[in-house]
Amino acid sequence: MKVSELNHKSITDLKKELIVLKRTQFGLRLRHGTQQLENTSQIKSVRRNIARVKTFISQKLK
Repeated sequence: MKVSELNHKSITDLKKELIVLKRTQFGLRLRHGTQQLENTSQIKSVRRNIARVKTFISQKLK
């Protein structure tokens, strides 16, 4: 997810994106726990995207 994409989204769109990312993170954690996840770097990138979206939400609320 790029910063330019997040700049153009509204707060409601960002909150929806956050929900999708958290669901993705949950699924990746489950797959990692059952040894079915091959690319473990996906967890790191999803976690960073969650932080990025949360940052944009807090910036837009100010």
